[in-house]
Amino acid sequence: MIEQLIEAEKTALAIFEEAEKRKYFVAGQLESELNNKLYQLADEMFGIKKFWHKRIVRSGENTLFPYRENPKDLMIKDDDILFFDFGPVIEDWEADLGRTYVIGNDELKLKLKNDVEEAWHLGKKYFDANCNQITCAQFHEYTKSLAEKMGWHFGNEHCGHLIGNFPHEQLLGDELINYFHHSNHSKISDPDILGNKRQWIYEVHFIDESKRIGSFFEQLVSN
Repeated sequence: MIEQLIEAEKTALAIFEEAEKRKYFVAGQLESELNNKLYQLADEMFGIKKFWHKRIVRSGENTLFPYRENPKDLMIKDDDILFFDFGPVIEDWEADLGRTYVIGNDELKLKLKNDVEEAWHLGKKYFDANCNQITCAQFHEYTKSLAEKMGWHFGNEHCGHLIGNFPHEQLLGDELINYFHHSNHSKISDPDILGNKRQWIYEVHFIDESKRIGSFFEQLVSN
């Protein structure tokens, strides 16, 4: 399974890279308009029409909101910060990729973007070293501690979830046992309810409530 998930993620990443080349990430468009551009690009490049969860483009104060919220559609502005959370299905395998972009040179927004990426990679190292011993709750607490050390707040109630063959949520459910959640005291290395090795997506969402901005980075942490 892990090989197929890695390939699915590479495909998703190629869509973001092509969008950068085409200069899609600019001010003067609604979040929904950029969302549609990325959907059309995925179809153009790889024939992707299926997404296993709602596609998210959030800018400005909407970057404070975690996945489950549905804030109003904002116009992307000059010097804005924006993030994406896309879950394309590629040959029945799920990808889940989150990235942050900064339009302009605002130092605080650039720091927030860079910090959330650095935190993800620190978390990845911690995961690799400890995933056979620690619980999902412990990994969640470690991730929250990274936000505090870097001077931000953690912006979600969990920091990751299972990923797999589409539709994994119908097969495995949407219970807390499938999340890096503070109330999930199962070991990361425990098998899923079907007895299979669990494959994980790790997501880091930092926010600054006073400045009304947030940043997001997400990708496969299993290997």
